[in-house]
Amino acid sequence: MRTNVNLWWILTAFSLFIAAVYVVWNIISHGELEWVGTVALVFMGLMSAMIGFYIGRVLKAQRGELPEDSLTADIDDGDPEMGEFSPWSWWPIVLAGSAAIAVIGLAVGSWLVPVAFVIFAIAIVGWVYEYYRGYFAR
Repeated sequence: MRTNVNLWWILTAFSLFIAAVYVVWNIISHGELEWVGTVALVFMGLMSAMIGFYIGRVLKAQRGELPEDSLTADIDDGDPEMGEFSPWSWWPIVLAGSAAIAVIGLAVGSWLVPVAFVIFAIAIVGWVYEYYRGYFAR
């Protein structure tokens, strides 16, 4: 994780350096400042700094390297419980399909949006209750 923090700070320095070069180049080449590219490059540097700062704070808060970050760690050195995951579940794909239909409905025809909401409601109910009925009921 320390490497990730360093990479984000390097990206920050690079982005701000490129922004400065871009400003000088535009002033020399065109005689004026080109605002869109300058602001975009500066914001890219600021966002990289924000991510680097956040990851650095997380690294300090966890007080050292996690087993997932160590090259010599075994797979069972980490936390044993990561939550519940259903690799056989088709409901997330149906949810993604309903989102895709809704976006296509917004772009093409608004009549598709209610259809997408119906599919979304069915998929949410199916995903919530998939462990209460059928083959995987407990």
